[in-house]
Amino acid sequence: MEVKEIMAEPLAVDKSDTISHALDMMDKKGTRRLLVKHDGKMLGILTMRNLTKELGTRKKGSKPASSLHVATAVSDNFVKVLPETKVTDVITLLVKNGGIAVVVENDQVVGWVTPNEILRNNNIAGFAGEVMQKNPIVAGPADRVSHVRRIMLDNNIGRVPIVEGDKLVGIVTEKDIAKAMRSFRDLVEGSKQESRIKNLIVEDIMKMGVKTVYTNTSASDAAKIMLEENYGGLPVVNLEGHMVGLITRRSIIQGMAE
Repeated sequence: MEVKEIMAEPLAVDKSDTISHALDMMDKKGTRRLLVKHDGKMLGILTMRNLTKELGTRKKGSKPASSLHVATAVSDNFVKVLPETKVTDVITLLVKNGGIAVVVENDQVVGWVTPNEILRNNNIAGFAGEVMQKNPIVAGPADRVSHVRRIMLDNNIGRVPIVEGDKLVGIVTEKDIAKAMRSFRDLVEGSKQESRIKNLIVEDIMKMGVKTVYTNTSASDAAKIMLEENYGGLPVVNLEGHMVGLITRRSIIQGMAE
């Protein structure tokens, strides 16, 4: 199978567009990344992780998201491939380099391949317990959002399960944090932002009623749930209901590569 058979058309923004506009577009289209262009040329990728980083940085002071521009958060975490590149080679590249594959022909972007395209178009073997991340990083509902943001950036992860005692009570994703940081910038007076952000705790923004899978759930069924519900990952529980891992789109791709 070649890349041209599975690639998707990228959604694009201009580097001069605002971060607010980009976030609204991501929300509306249910995507975690956008292609960044200017004057018809590709500059890079805008990811939810970069927005989480940019919106939480103190360097930008108290500027609202409507005055910050996409150009400040562009990522170069991608590889360029040709339409005839084998999908198996792309899987290897994504595992090695992270990011996504941008498909280029005659110096023009003609598509891209993200984890979603890989999962939709390949047979997935094994069980959740075999490809999950074991002992995932967790946080508590009373932890500060700024602390969890730092954990995500330092460990290059997109979600953190929220545990109270030994019970899974919620999950926080980089999208939840980016939206919270945007709201603070837009609604809270600049001089008060830092003290207010310190008081923002995980319980205020986490999603409850988290969908989970079992260790003996097939990896293909877990992938199907993620694609249908647009989840980046799912906590994995054992038969006693205790969380033992986290299965993500990329952990499945890692299993496919191995």
